[in-house]
Amino acid sequence: MTTFWSLYVTVLSLGTIFALTWLLLSTRKGQRSEATDEIVGHSFDGIEEYDNPLPKWWFWLFVGTIVFALGYLVLYPGLGNWKGVLPGYQYLDNEKKTEFANGQAGWTGVHEWEKEMARSDAKFGPIFAKFAAMPIEEVAKDPQALKMGGRLFASNCAVCHGSDAKGSYGFPNLTDNDWRWGGEPATIKATIMGGRHGVMPAWAEVIGEQGVADVAAYVLTNLDGRTLPEGAKADPANGQKLFAANCVACHGPEGKGTPAMGAPNLTHPQAFIYGSSFAQLQQTIRYGRQGQMPAQEAIQGNDKVHLLAAYVYSLSHQQEKAPEAK
Repeated sequence: MTTFWSLYVTVLSLGTIFALTWLLLSTRKGQRSEATDEIVGHSFDGIEEYDNPLPKWWFWLFVGTIVFALGYLVLYPGLGNWKGVLPGYQYLDNEKKTEFANGQAGWTGVHEWEKEMARSDAKFGPIFAKFAAMPIEEVAKDPQALKMGGRLFASNCAVCHGSDAKGSYGFPNLTDNDWRWGGEPATIKATIMGGRHGVMPAWAEVIGEQGVADVAAYVLTNLDGRTLPEGAKADPANGQKLFAANCVACHGPEGKGTPAMGAPNLTHPQAFIYGSSFAQLQQTIRYGRQGQMPAQEAIQGNDKVHLLAAYVYSLSHQQEKAPEAK
């Protein structure tokens, strides 16, 4: 924070406290010290207001809040660049910490978070490390590991993929066998660790609006085996020619996708995360799509990602595990 904004926040905060103190004390001048039956002349709905002073407990409650506010601003950061007089800790790694002297670096929420994370890593780190040393397929069979992976998933992945991991518009279903980059354990872990960026280029300016409709018709009828909506003005035969000229590089000549490029299998409409209707297919072809899977390596670390990968792997292999559970 620059010096100007630091002074601005300091003056505004202290000025507000001092102004409230003045208002509280100034309104006490001239007040009666004892209760009276006199009224001030205000009335509403038959209720008269007596000319009595503010109760002492109420007054001291206000004073207490002012004292608390000043004490808090001395101890903790709250006045611009002032760091407070409480000592703080900076965690350099999971084992070492550095204590700062007063005036150099005081208490902060970040340091408290670092402290809690260090405690958590000391307690649970060995458990994560144990599972990280096991193959993902074996971890996916361990009930304790799946519970831990499920909590990690709920905290970090459910916001996009849903609490049941079945995805939503724009986010893939993780419980089936349709994978853009592959569903092998190592591939799932690589996806979580490094993230993915799915790019579908826009084709409207290349093949025109009629070409968009024709390609969508080809995907719908020839690849998916469905029928065109009634009244649709599209030629699947021409769409096949356009597909062969422009789309096979990613989706393959049979439309079954290319996992290395993240190109989906177009013969499985249930795998279309942006919808598989004739209108939705045209929208995708016309404008393209941009999908971003954020990398979790820096956030979760290798050991936690290993558990996450095992949990995700287990979601699409429930039937394989069912006989063992009986």
